[in-house]
Parts: sequence; C-alpha cells; structure tokens
Amino acid sequence: MEKVISQIRERGDVIVAISVVFVILIMIVPLNAFLADIFLTLSISVSLLILFIGMYTRRPLDFSVFPSVLLITTLFRLSLNIASTRLILLHGDEGAHAAGKIIKAFGTFIVGGNYVVGTVVFLILIIINFVVITKGAGRVAEVAARFTLDAMPGKQMSIDADLNAGLIDDATARKRRESIEIEADFYGAMDGASKFVRGDAIAGIIIIFVNILGGFAIGVLQKGMPIGEALTVYTILTIGEGLVSQIPALLTSTAAGIIVTRAASESNLGKDVVTQIFTQPKAIMLASVIILSIGMVPGIPIMPFMTLASITFATSYFIGKAKKEEMAAVDELPPDAGEREETTVQPLELLELEIGYALIPIVDAEQGGELLDKIRAIRKQMATELGIVVPPMKLKDNLQLRAGEYVIQLKGIEVGRGELLAGHVLAMSHEGSDKAIDGIPTREPVFNLEAYWIKEKDREKYVAEGLTIVDHPTIIATHLTEIVRNNAHELMTRRETQKLIDSISSVHQKVVEEINQNQINMGVIQKVLQNLLREQVSIRDLVTILEAVADSSSAIKDPDIITEYVRQRMARSILKPYLVDGVLNIILFDKSLEEKLVASLQSSDQGGFLALDLGFSQRLVEKLSDEARKVMMKSLQPVVLVHPIIRGKLRKFLERYIQGVTVISHNEIPPQIRIQSVGLVKMEER
Repeated sequence: MEKVISQIRERGDVIVAISVVFVILIMIVPLNAFLADIFLTLSISVSLLILFIGMYTRRPLDFSVFPSVLLITTLFRLSLNIASTRLILLHGDEGAHAAGKIIKAFGTFIVGGNYVVGTVVFLILIIINFVVITKGAGRVAEVAARFTLDAMPGKQMSIDADLNAGLIDDATARKRRESIEIEADFYGAMDGASKFVRGDAIAGIIIIFVNILGGFAIGVLQKGMPIGEALTVYTILTIGEGLVSQIPALLTSTAAGIIVTRAASESNLGKDVVTQIFTQPKAIMLASVIILSIGMVPGIPIMPFMTLASITFATSYFIGKAKKEEMAAVDELPPDAGEREETTVQPLELLELEIGYALIPIVDAEQGGELLDKIRAIRKQMATELGIVVPPMKLKDNLQLRAGEYVIQLKGIEVGRGELLAGHVLAMSHEGSDKAIDGIPTREPVFNLEAYWIKEKDREKYVAEGLTIVDHPTIIATHLTEIVRNNAHELMTRRETQKLIDSISSVHQKVVEEINQNQINMGVIQKVLQNLLREQVSIRDLVTILEAVADSSSAIKDPDIITEYVRQRMARSILKPYLVDGVLNIILFDKSLEEKLVASLQSSDQGGFLALDLGFSQRLVEKLSDEARKVMMKSLQPVVLVHPIIRGKLRKFLERYIQGVTVISHNEIPPQIRIQSVGLVKMEER
C-alpha cells in the first residue's frame, strides 16, 4: 500500500491530467445508470474530502492548490449534470430508476417523492450556496487578495531586514519571499475561483428548468405519457439530479469559505473553535440564562429550551471550575518559577540602526530602497579592508525619532545620529570653491563638513557644476562605515575571535595546534586583535598574527607588548597605505622630547603609561596638531616615527586628543623602505 501511495505522489501530474480527460469524456460519452451512480458517489466523496481538508488546514497556504481543485471539481459536477440530463431525457419514461439509484434516492426518499417539496429544497440549497456562502467567500477572497498585495512591500522589507541582520540566511529569505508570492497568487486565484462556484449555482438553476421542460416535452410529445405522469416523473428525477449535484457544490463552497476565512494557527479549525469558545465560561453561563428565559415565555415549549439551558449551564460550570483549579496551580508555584522569565536580560545588539518613518522607503527594496544593499556592501568592505566580519545589524523604525532622523547604536549606546530632509539631497562644494548653492545650509553628519540640502530635481544641475551630491542611503551608509571602522575593536568579541581562528584551522592546523598547546588565553589573542583594529590595522593576515603571538607569548604575557611584536611582523602591510611612490613621509620628535617621553614611562597593574604633567601634555598636543595640519595640507597622511618603547603608550595618549595621526616605531620600518622627514615636533624649555 505504501508503494502505491508513493507511486501516486510521484506520478501526480499524470493522474491529474488523466482525471481531466475523463471529466471531458463524461460530457461526450453516454453513461449507463451504474456508472452514473459511481461518479455521483465520487463527486459527493471528493466534496466531503475537500471540506475536511479545509477544516484541518492550519493556514490557507497549506492547501494552496485549492483554487485549481475547485475548478476541476466544478467541471466534474457540470459534466455529471450533462451525463445525468442525458439519462433522464432518454430513459425517464422507464421509471424513477432510469437515471440510477442515487438520483432515485435523492428524488424519492429524501424529499418524500413530492416534486414540490423537492423543488423548494433545491431552491433553498441554491440560495444558501449562491447568496450566502459563495458570495461571502468570494468577497473575503477579494478583500484578502487586496490586503495581501498591499502588505507585500512591508513583508518584503521585513525579510530584507532580517536577512541583513543575520537572523535568517539566504535560503530562508528566498523561501519566505516565495511564500509571500504564493500567498498573493493564492488569494488572487481564490478571487477568480469563487466565480466558478457562483457559475455552477447559476448553471444548476438553469439545468433544472431545462430538464423539467425538456422532459415534459419528450414524455408527452414523444413517449405519449399522460401530462400529470410526465410532469411528476421528470420533475422528481430532475430534482434528484439537482440535489445530488448541489449538495457537493454546497460542501465545496463551505470548504472555500473555511479556507479563505482561516487565520494562520498552530491547530486545526475544530480545536481552535472549541478552545476559543470554551475559554469564556461567563459568556456560556449568560447564554444559558437567556435560553432558559426564552423557554419561559408563554406559548413557547419550555422542555427543549430547558434541556439546552441545562447543558449550557453545566458546561460553563465545569469550565469555570477547571479554570479556577488552573489558576490555583499557578499561584502555588515557587516564587522564582514565575520570576525566572522576567529576570532574564536580553543581550544587547552589537550594532543597531533606528530610523524615522520617513526613511522607511530607503530600506524597502520594493520601493527602490538601496540602504540594505549598501549595508551588505559595508560588511564586505570591512571584511576586505580590516579582515573582520561585521556582526549582523538590527534595523528597526522608531516612532520617537523625527521623521527623517536616524540613530546608530553600538552595544545599546548611541554613537552616531543624523537627520535627513525628505525630497532633498546633500550638496557639498570642493574646498576653495566659491560657487553659490541655492539650498538649506547644514552640516554633513559624518565628517561635520559644511553642506546644503538641495531639491532632488536640482541634482543634475549641481553635478554638472562639479559639486559632490550625496543621497540619503549613501549618507547613512557612509556614517555606518566610519563608525564601524573607528569602533572595529569593540566588535572583536571573544566569539568573533574564536570564529576567525576556526576559519583557518583546517588549512593552518599547525598554527592553531601551537596556540592550543601553549595554552594561550583567548583573551590575549582578542586583546592583540583589538589593539591592531584600534589603529585600523587589517587583521586579514591572521596566520602571521597568530604565529607572532605564539612566538612571543612564551616569554611575554602583556598583550600590549605582544602587539608590538606582532606589528613588527606585519610592518610591510601596516606601512603600505602611507607610502607615496615607495617613500614614507614621517613626522619626527626632537631628540630631547623623545628622551623626556621615554623617561616619563610608568607601569601599573593596568599596563604602562606616560606620566606627563598637564601643561606639558597640552603643549605636546598643540605642537603635534600644528605639524599634522601642515602635513595634511600637502595631501599626506600624518605619520609619527618614535622610539619602540614609547610607541604604544604615545598612541594611547594621543588618541584622546588627535584623530587621524598614525604612530609607528623604528622597528616597524623594513630596510628597503625610504623615509623622508616632513615635520619636526620640538618643545621649548620652560
């Protein structure tokens, strides 16, 4: 049996194709009464099957082929209408059994052989099916299709945000997008499929009158039957055929109504109905009182109402009792059992971007938003530039922000903020340019440069004049890039450190084994990587870094000193960005100044530092700032060359006051690199 079912699943396309061909053949090829009974029974059975599948479906998409099934079953019923009509008109004079036992049973036993009663019952079924169920299901499908299409951009944006945040992978995102498309197609198809059912109901009305009139004419004019007998026989057979056709149609329409009105749930329809109704014992109790009150009205039989009121009252009583016992059990829980969840602290997101509602379109890919693509590009850029994998960034809208405002947070702390003007782009002139800009003066949020908000329509005009024009996604992406670059060391957690080591373990197994054998603390490796990233030194050459750590850690335990050894191994890659035609332009310290800095070195439990008095520190910062400014005016990067023993401490001292100054030591300059002095820092004696 399992093999048969497996074969059916594998050849489902062939089976469906053959079924459609058979449906068409039923319309063309005459059937005998026995085959008519078989196919009519099949029609009722299939309709019942569809109804129960609809009841046990948890969400509409679990039965997404329903519109196609609805079309095929409707076509099947219409073909049976044609086949049954042929039997009734050709053999109706032979008696009620001429069209088969099923039609005879529905036309005689079910309606008592009274064609008037049968006609009324048939018309009632038509009204219920056509006016109530089909029309309602069609309207629900129409509204659901419209709402589904309207909600698609928001759902797509949510998927893109989850993908960008790393909450889902590409395969899951692709699957969710396909699910959204299937959902839209389903409700659109249901909107059209409901027309099939309505057409089936209308066809049923027309067919019954055609059968009665045609049968009456054939019976009287061709078969010579008495008028009364012809009217009775053909009407009863036609009503039986109409009932046996419309009952499956009613079941299928009901299934359609259940499916399109079904909300997504973890349970089937029956369980949801019972669960949700029986959670309100007070409502059931009130209903029992009202039912009993109706039964006590004079002239109304009290027994049926009293019976139902008693059942309803008992139901509400036992449900209420069970609910009280459940609440009592909750009250008896140990104090920490109910508090465990409340005291759980959710971990902070490493990176988070909050945006105002006016900026949502730049995130929504359906509306042409480019921000998510730019964020992915940032992650790739940082992986190439610094060798780090930027962790997933959480993106959400914040109604507390102004419409065009955005906030960048690092570990829950704001590290960047900006406000963008809707309908405008940012225009920045080049240094020394005197071109007038017709716009709203502002400050560029990333580097705090002078800028103007100009209207979107004027973009091409100012581009032609040589101005730098930046749109909203680029502004945010640039801001994010600078924040990630300047805070990369904070993103290098122990978890990320372990991931990096694991990523090279298969190719450079010996290095990793040596790290493990020497029992080098993961915190030491993390601190070394953080020290490098703090100075924006790429850690892509992780093998060289780990080899240097392994070589130096046996005698040295201080991560800062280990970092200096690592830097010597990475000298070429560190200096490469600062070379101009193979020459390293440097700022030197006066010999007496350097000697004083060496003499000021102090050590503590937290590591070494420069013990400088406040006045000297201020003068040093001013002098170095002046020299750095002169170097930058030559379009060069300020690089300070000092004694190895003070390099790390001097950099820590300067990072609080001067941005963009690189500090290197003599040990980090390979012999083949030429150096050229472009500045000298001297301190006058006081």
